[in-house]
Amino acid sequence: MGEDIRIGADTLRAFATEVFVRAGMPPEDAATEAEVLVWANLRGVDSHGVLRIPQYLHSVEIGGMNCRPQVRIERETPATFLVEADHAFGPVVTKMAMRRAMDKARSVGIGWGLIRNTTHQGAMAYYALMAAEEGLAGLTFVCNPPNMAPFGARAAGVHNSPVAIAVPGKVREPLVLDMATSVAAGGKVSLAVDKGVPIPLGWALDSEGRPTTDATLAKILLPAGGYKGSGLAMMFECLSSLMAGNPLLEPTLLGGPAVRPGTQNSVVAAIDIAAFTDLEEYKAHVDCLIDGIKALPLAEGFTEIVMPGEPERRVRAERERDGIPLPAGTCANLREAAAKLGIPCPPELA
Repeated sequence: MGEDIRIGADTLRAFATEVFVRAGMPPEDAATEAEVLVWANLRGVDSHGVLRIPQYLHSVEIGGMNCRPQVRIERETPATFLVEADHAFGPVVTKMAMRRAMDKARSVGIGWGLIRNTTHQGAMAYYALMAAEEGLAGLTFVCNPPNMAPFGARAAGVHNSPVAIAVPGKVREPLVLDMATSVAAGGKVSLAVDKGVPIPLGWALDSEGRPTTDATLAKILLPAGGYKGSGLAMMFECLSSLMAGNPLLEPTLLGGPAVRPGTQNSVVAAIDIAAFTDLEEYKAHVDCLIDGIKALPLAEGFTEIVMPGEPERRVRAERERDGIPLPAGTCANLREAAAKLGIPCPPELA
């Protein structure tokens, strides 16, 4: 299994940037991609961090992810817009889209954007927090081809569509919920593979639709809350892919043309809180809500009530001080990727 190694965020970010430049991305886009991945690692969301790099490089090789896309706005109103991403790396187009949604929110109260034909976007909280950190409410969610069994099925039929929502506090840090509609995100299965550990029963099925604890055999995720996660996933497809004229579940379910590998559609939205109420009062109410919930009597076995986004902020403080831990499997995969691209690894990875 091997022990984790620790590496500084700046070192890891510089390495990831160089990897993406060598893969063919413009330096500015490569830096954006590296920033979003290392941000996830800093917050302890290792399932959406640099372990994704080999997967992304493979996607570039097979024509899934486009290092130099022709991103364009295809439709637009004062409050809405549709982006054709041309299979851009997700963070590159999603940061741009969220900024546009935020501008629209400041102008008309809300900005709602659809992104068509993007690719993996990393941890979705990154984009929702972009809005919250500027006094807006942020919302993002994603749809991909099927990787999760709908409630009652033993084959993939929906995607475990992640959703993130963030709102600002006054003294408190923003509240931010970032969750998949599956019991566990697919990246957590990949992380278990890199660590060489089993996954809990109830996370996934194997290719034959049988429950498994072997991360290497896990192929079909299971929905959180049964029909609830399954239903949310279906509705997110209706609000993103179908509205963008780019169905991603239907082709697999009905035997239509194959979807380009790695394709996903997404919604980014920003809401101007000040269009509805006084912003500072709103922030104060968020703080009071947090304080009130934290003051509730604790359930047996608990020492505190933790708010959405709070565990990640605590991990970030520790990792900024002590470095980011990477499991042996992730380190080996990064060394292999660096060797293929002809770039040196940081000493910590070598």
